[in-house]
Amino acid sequence: MSSVFSKDKVINKNNPMPLYYQLKEILLEYITNQHTDLDVPIPPEVEISAHFEISRPTVRQAINELVVEGYLFRVKGKGTFVSKSKINQSFLRELDSFNNEMREKGLHPSTKVLRATVINSDRKISEALQIPFGMEVIELRRLRFANDEPIVSVITYLPYEKCKAILSKDLENESLYQILQDECGYILKKAVRQLEASLVGEYEAELLRVERGAPIQYIKTITYLSDDTPIEYSLAKYRGDRNKFTFEIER
Repeated sequence: MSSVFSKDKVINKNNPMPLYYQLKEILLEYITNQHTDLDVPIPPEVEISAHFEISRPTVRQAINELVVEGYLFRVKGKGTFVSKSKINQSFLRELDSFNNEMREKGLHPSTKVLRATVINSDRKISEALQIPFGMEVIELRRLRFANDEPIVSVITYLPYEKCKAILSKDLENESLYQILQDECGYILKKAVRQLEASLVGEYEAELLRVERGAPIQYIKTITYLSDDTPIEYSLAKYRGDRNKFTFEIER
């Protein structure tokens, strides 16, 4: 084939490093520095296999790892494509609204409300919000976008009696935090967040437009008022291929 790979990029079969890993590093450099057209797939497995004189299963293993890590994604019948650059989220470091954060990054935010209703709290919700079991809470399910691309699905629970005003608001165009501040009169003091790596289920995969089993960042949040009373309990699932989180630590 007419190779797109640099001639100095070779796989050393005498190297103790696994062949698939050597290829993975070559592909990572290629998709980072050379493959600039995101609408064009990378060379197919058969061509990569022939060029580097390695087996297709070895090529597939290298590509699979890059897919799992979010550098590549597959489109059935079309090929394997390079993913867009990930959005560097400040969600774990700052208590700010999704809309403000996206705008600061030069992205256009939007929200689709999937469900806004009142339910009775289960034990996990009651524990998180420090309320009696079975107490009425608002359940708010939203799908949030950046430049019309789904980025995160969120389920939020709030005590109904304290937050009932939000049900009359336009939650697709108004900030939840701003409503809590302006309409409910609350001062948000802090949020405690837990980050876990997970795999997306069938329902969320459809919402986020990714394959079932794709990696996601699963974040649980409890937001507190100025008197340390919990006011919000949220479960957010961020697309692993479109988001990354940066931590700043000082000594």
